Amino acid sequence: MSQSNNNGALAHDLEETKVSSKEYLNYLQEKQRREKMQAPQATPSANFIFADEKMLRIREIIKQIADANVPVLITGESGTGKEVVARMIHSCSNRRTDPFVAINCAALPPSLLESELFGFEKGAFTGAHAQHIGKFEQSNGGTLLLDEVTETDHNLQAKLLRALQEQEIERIGGNGPIKINTRIIATTNRDITRSVKDGKFRQDLFYRLYVIHLEIPPLRERPKDIEVLTRHFLKHFSTQFKGEALTLTADAMQKLLKYPWPGNVRELQNVIQRAVLMCQTNTITAKEFVLEQKKVDEDLDWVKHLPIGRKMQEVETQFILETLRTQNGNRTHSAKILGISLRTLRNKINEFIMEGHEVPQPTTGKAL
Repeated sequence: MSQSNNNGALAHDLEETKVSSKEYLNYLQEKQRREKMQAPQATPSANFIFADEKMLRIREIIKQIADANVPVLITGESGTGKEVVARMIHSCSNRRTDPFVAINCAALPPSLLESELFGFEKGAFTGAHAQHIGKFEQSNGGTLLLDEVTETDHNLQAKLLRALQEQEIERIGGNGPIKINTRIIATTNRDITRSVKDGKFRQDLFYRLYVIHLEIPPLRERPKDIEVLTRHFLKHFSTQFKGEALTLTADAMQKLLKYPWPGNVRELQNVIQRAVLMCQTNTITAKEFVLEQKKVDEDLDWVKHLPIGRKMQEVETQFILETLRTQNGNRTHSAKILGISLRTLRNKINEFIMEGHEVPQPTTGKAL
């Protein structure tokens, strides 16, 4: 049963006994604490693996600011490990025994995202058959991670700003504010200052989040991390899939070190996982690594020859369509290359279809 279903059932049971919303919240938090105590506890640095000096500096900053009850903004390319850093901040803080709750702001439409963040009362709208506790209340006393925060719309940004300023929220259909004690960490892979200048992100909310800023460097700028993460993933997947330790040849490691890693740590993890699965011996050589960046770069060479005088919208449309073509219509891969969210890409595709453009379809027959 999902967490939201559990919460709905609990809300229904407690409503029958006329328990107040405050008592319900206390009950929910106690339940979460019991579940955490039953689960194995990881050490703060269990998933924070690095060897590069840049990441060492980030770890030092984390230790300095972990206990400060101020927002943290983490920026960096997709796949660099922003959520890992967020979890490290929580694990090092005095909130570590309370919940860490994460929500991807780009994965939900605005109305549903608001419900997930702030919760709602029974009967607040059609289909609201039970009270729902939102992410702010679920993370009360702990940390709330707003992943891809720049994908929220202006109306929701205003409510986020109020929650940060007043340390209180109001459920949809609620009768009054609810005090919260939640540490906010926000992440984005966008240039957030550009989003502010373009009017897509509220300036006042930006300054509220910009108390502590951590910029996670891309993997191509952390060569020492490529090697240490490769060995970590190799050990993990070898144990998981083969039951024995696999080794890596020197030329295989050199191939990984020379690759620019557009997908960063996430891509490296996937490459190692695939190599372990496909390897038929106990030694992985360079040929086991399928790295396609060179092909993508060559296929996008047309960009260099775009005629001067084209409108920006026309160039953007052609660029997105050509990227989709090179990726055989794969939406996920194309969004990663373009540096935009999957949701944004799908919105663009819908616009192109309405304008009469022919959009490349996935070769698998579905929009990946």
